[in-house]
Amino acid sequence: MPKTSTESLNTTITTPQPASTLTASMSKDTATIFNPAKPPATPAQSSTDSSEPYHHKANHNQNRSIEQSSNVVSSTSNKTTAATANAPVSTAPKIGFVSLGCPKALVDSERIITELSRDGYQVASDYEGADLVVVNTCGFIESAVQESLDAIGEAISKNGKVIVTGCLGKEADKIRAMHPAVLAVTGAHAYDEVITAVAQHVPKPNRSLDANYDPKINLINEAGIKLTPSHYAYLKISEGCNHRCTFCIIPSLRGDLVSRPIDNVMNEAMALKNAGVKELLIISQDTSAYGLDLKYKTSFWNGMPLKSKFYDLCQALNDLGIWVRLHYVYPYPHVDKVVELMGEKKLLPYLDIPFQHASHRILKAMKRPAHSENTLARIKAWREICPDIVIRSTFVVGFPGETEEDFQCLLDWLVEARLDRVGAFTYSEVEGAVANDLPDHVPEAVKQERYERFMALQQDISAQKLQEKIGKTLMVLVDEIDSEEGIAICRSYADAPEIDGHVYVDDINAQVKVGQFLTVTIDDASEYDLFASYKG
Repeated sequence: MPKTSTESLNTTITTPQPASTLTASMSKDTATIFNPAKPPATPAQSSTDSSEPYHHKANHNQNRSIEQSSNVVSSTSNKTTAATANAPVSTAPKIGFVSLGCPKALVDSERIITELSRDGYQVASDYEGADLVVVNTCGFIESAVQESLDAIGEAISKNGKVIVTGCLGKEADKIRAMHPAVLAVTGAHAYDEVITAVAQHVPKPNRSLDANYDPKINLINEAGIKLTPSHYAYLKISEGCNHRCTFCIIPSLRGDLVSRPIDNVMNEAMALKNAGVKELLIISQDTSAYGLDLKYKTSFWNGMPLKSKFYDLCQALNDLGIWVRLHYVYPYPHVDKVVELMGEKKLLPYLDIPFQHASHRILKAMKRPAHSENTLARIKAWREICPDIVIRSTFVVGFPGETEEDFQCLLDWLVEARLDRVGAFTYSEVEGAVANDLPDHVPEAVKQERYERFMALQQDISAQKLQEKIGKTLMVLVDEIDSEEGIAICRSYADAPEIDGHVYVDDINAQVKVGQFLTVTIDDASEYDLFASYKG
């Protein structure tokens, strides 16, 4: 297995990449721009490693430490790009930033850091050098809650002046009971409240009195500062969710669906493209419901009328000529039309769909949308429309009331569905979730045993599908370069950053750079990753 390392270029924030999750089910005889790439990760682990069983990554976390958050500013180029805010002001106050949770939370962090930078604040690289620390928390599952509380405690002990925001901010009383020293607590996507709280405790710098003030701060454009590598970025199209799944508290944390007008989304997408972004990852709580709350209102962008609607947005994003990857899509019937765009090579043929289970009885208890849908028939239809489509999903095992028969239904479904990328959670109670009050909770030992059986089965499916790629030609996107080993760590169209597999490309030359597309030949495969050669 190749050794991986990280090389930071442009605005790349380098973080240890988690082990990937699954394999790709799409092979093409020739490469096209829709045969994209995947991000770096550590080599696949043995299935006996209980710390990361079966190399899976169920949750798409994008944690950033205080040091990593600062790197995006200090490593930016001097060009006027989406991340142009690199000129530190020596006398300006410094704000430390810790960001926890999913890509949606990461986008919130990016927005807050952008606004603070516009106000003239610097981003601190350590607790000691910060005038104040902002901790953006996650409250999705109990382990995330504990991680957030621990991060708050660390920031208080190492700095003393802490503002808390994010999903866990909904539990302000809990936070203050454990950490009474926090200065302020806000909820998720409360940008203005955070900026106001920061200014209250650390007044905005007076630029007119600062001889070192760099006017390039004023050039930060609509895309803002990003905490991702410069060649890909998350684009959040809506906030909140209208569903009331019994295991989830996201609506109570982030509210009901609120879509961004399509012209607003497209302006940011264009700014990101102009900044050099090669791949947009479209995120929300329910991507396929985009625009429902706006009644699909028409806006104008580039002089053309556009409806704020999922399909219309996908069409418009295709016109940018860069990779567009869809996450958090529910399997509604109208998604079929978007799959047609994928079949026409107008979007990456990749869908991230949280199926969560296969037993209709359990799906009904979960109150999942479209729980009565025949998802196997829908997947079959999608593959007929777009044979190259890759489907990633997450599942919950051990949900209250799940019997062995329900679980076997899930295993049988997985065998027939043959999904490309799969992650799983064992069910855990989250404070405020309706499912906590359901009867017949599954013992922890049974949950774990089912989880391991589930992931072992998917590991076999993944290995089989990746073997089918050997000898094929793919286009990949370079995420990292291990210059010592002469290896490029890449992603194909089948791989999303930090949750899926990798394509390791051997014997690269010095001309190969991060963010570059390569056409490679697949020589070998493991359970989760591909190994390729590049002729230059």
